Amino acid sequence: MAVIGHSADVSHAMITTAVPLGNWLVVAPIIITILGGVVCLLTRKKTQIQPRIAIATLALLVLSNFTLLGRVMDQGVITMVMGQWLPPYGIAFTVDPIGAMLALIASVVAFATALYGVGDSDAISRRYGFYPFLMLLMTGVSGTFLTGDIFNMYVWFEVLLISSFGLLILGNDKAQLDGAVKYGILNLIATTLFLIATGYLYGLVGTLNMADIRSSVANLPDKAPILTVSVLYLLAFAMKAAAFPVNFWLPASYHTPRIAVAGVFAGLLTKVGVYALLRTMVMLLPAYREMLADVLAVVAVLTMITGALGGIAHSDLRRALGYLVISGIGSMLAGIAIASELALSGTILYAIHSIIVMTGLYFVIGMASRMSHTFQLRELGGLYAKSPLLALSYFILAVALSGLPPTSGFWAKVVLVDAAIHDGWPWLAGAILFTGFLTCIAVARIGLFAFWRGGPEGTPDGTARAVTATGEAYKPDAAAAYTAMWLALGLLTGLSLFIGLAPNHIIEIAHTGAAGLLDPVNYIGSVFGPTGGPL
Repeated sequence: MAVIGHSADVSHAMITTAVPLGNWLVVAPIIITILGGVVCLLTRKKTQIQPRIAIATLALLVLSNFTLLGRVMDQGVITMVMGQWLPPYGIAFTVDPIGAMLALIASVVAFATALYGVGDSDAISRRYGFYPFLMLLMTGVSGTFLTGDIFNMYVWFEVLLISSFGLLILGNDKAQLDGAVKYGILNLIATTLFLIATGYLYGLVGTLNMADIRSSVANLPDKAPILTVSVLYLLAFAMKAAAFPVNFWLPASYHTPRIAVAGVFAGLLTKVGVYALLRTMVMLLPAYREMLADVLAVVAVLTMITGALGGIAHSDLRRALGYLVISGIGSMLAGIAIASELALSGTILYAIHSIIVMTGLYFVIGMASRMSHTFQLRELGGLYAKSPLLALSYFILAVALSGLPPTSGFWAKVVLVDAAIHDGWPWLAGAILFTGFLTCIAVARIGLFAFWRGGPEGTPDGTARAVTATGEAYKPDAAAAYTAMWLALGLLTGLSLFIGLAPNHIIEIAHTGAAGLLDPVNYIGSVFGPTGGPL
């Protein structure tokens, strides 16, 4: 019996047109980092080759993200759906200016970390996965910034968390394991809350696509417990971002790993939490963010001030910088509490600035420890005489962290303070300025003790045996490694100065991104087309 052939019309369920070649840039960061990590893992016994592979891979990642940002700014929000299934059923990667910009800055910092790791990572840490874990970390970070699906964001958080565990315990000493336990418990609790909130949200709106969630939340009945979901998201991402009072894990953890690891953690991990708050609380749940605005503002102020005071109080440079990371998170939360276009622009600018500067400052103290065999401020001194270039790098980055011109931190602080005053939050503006003053005291204290005075306490000449941060004798025979570390530090220091002196393009991207969060019509249109709803 002959079978009569027929063709099914799949145009209502699947994308039937070819994906533009340029749109593959959306998923290129995931592909690049996974493949780079696989190659690094396969060559883990060839410890001299691994850094070259990682540096080349991350340079390609920077180029890919730079091209992606240019395409987004030129053509608008870009969406690519896996498996060609139309949203909201296909898992969407949706890239707007915020996601593209943060992905680019994250890749630059990862590239600098790979360079710094040439001198900071030894053969054992390379064999046990320093570079493969760094690649996996960037897979999770890139996926978080580029995804358009809330559950997919959870998956990328898990990828990020697994790789960060691996990096945190490289070295396998007691302090690292202790720090990893504290880091792990709090982050696992936060991730669990994230998953619970996402489950509740899916039960309410029946979709995981972010563009669809934004449209569906507005149609929920008044009795829907969406405020509960909002509080769960706020608590989960506040833990991830190290906001007060759930921030004690950060200074207890970031002082234990190698400096290359601590630097990339300080730069990236907390900012992923801030980005998730922007995406969920501002774009997806704006009405409920407004209900929680006063709570967010109080949390922001307490985070700022306690972080800055912790930076002043501690004599271990790694712990002091950990508290200053926390203080910066408070400034970003202030912008989310205000949530005007100007304030959100300030938060985005501050996130970009903090990613660069905090990583650079960790690199500075890592190089300082190599010269003086310590991270204790009382045992440091005379570093200006030993390395004027290192002292200059610290000065530039410290000025940036304090929010002074002509660096990246100045414009972020100016925009946030202007927004706070303009939108009726003068006390929040005062808190930002007061925190800047405390931060200035904290970094000036480090500069005066470590760089300016003649030597450590009790040793006026400041002589000390040059060693690595892990206690091994530092041998300057590896000129290439030493040069790579300086290139990494110079890249981040120069980038902060460049943004400070020529901020127009960054500010434009931040304003465009902030406007898209408040009115995501282009974001929704990119996913669902001009109709603004599921096709």
